[in-house]
Amino acid sequence: MTTALSAVAASTPAVRPPLRGLTAESVFFGRSLRHSLRDGESLLMAILLPVMLMLMFTWVFGGAIDPSGAYVDYVVPGIILTCAGFGASSTAVYVANDMRTGIIDRFRTMPVRAGAVLTGHVIASLVRNLVATSIVVGVGVLVGFRPTASLGDWILMALFLTLYLLAITYLFAAIGLAAGSPEGANGYGFILLFLPYLSSAFVPVSSMPDWLQPIAEHQPITPIVETIRSLLMGSSAGTQPAWAIVWCIGILATAVVWGAWLFRRKAGAR
Repeated sequence: MTTALSAVAASTPAVRPPLRGLTAESVFFGRSLRHSLRDGESLLMAILLPVMLMLMFTWVFGGAIDPSGAYVDYVVPGIILTCAGFGASSTAVYVANDMRTGIIDRFRTMPVRAGAVLTGHVIASLVRNLVATSIVVGVGVLVGFRPTASLGDWILMALFLTLYLLAITYLFAAIGLAAGSPEGANGYGFILLFLPYLSSAFVPVSSMPDWLQPIAEHQPITPIVETIRSLLMGSSAGTQPAWAIVWCIGILATAVVWGAWLFRRKAGAR
């Protein structure tokens, strides 16, 4: 009897315990990061497009906007946010593609939290965006950008930019869940990429038509870009930093709640 029971126990596959702590998130973070490195075209475009915009606004339009050549100091903070938008928008496509291919159903059979998939996408995108943003700032310095920020200002700017990237990346991840296809996710995300052009990212709000100024003044990008500009260039931003933090936290909280609801609804997450 003992021999028979031993044989049955040996032939029964062991059940793997659920991944604890942040182990599941780290696994899916590594998966998303590897996919990003393999998708070199998307990573390259997320860097090249903002750099091309910077060169165009600096060398083509800059002389007409500010003949003194100081426009580069004004426009680089706007280019940083544009770079963040381009990089984060790819998250919507990756998430939508996971939903369409059915890989989420396979993950549901494993002893992991299904929400870890979404977190992995977000953190991988955050790392990609921080690298891309660093490259864009470096190119800005090469074309004449001269920030006056101290080390403390740079640290504050990096922390604030990380908060903004986290908020917008979670928003794009939720859009990827809401979209019916990767193509649809790409289209919905592309609409959000126009927001910097309706803010003070590229021109002062006061230069816009009277009917457009309230829209530009009270949308989230304007206080966010003014906060980054004040940290890098030492200018006064008034109450803009407070509004920027409120916007970022509000967007992040809304995106997390919306994304979690969509994930449970579409993927039957536990």
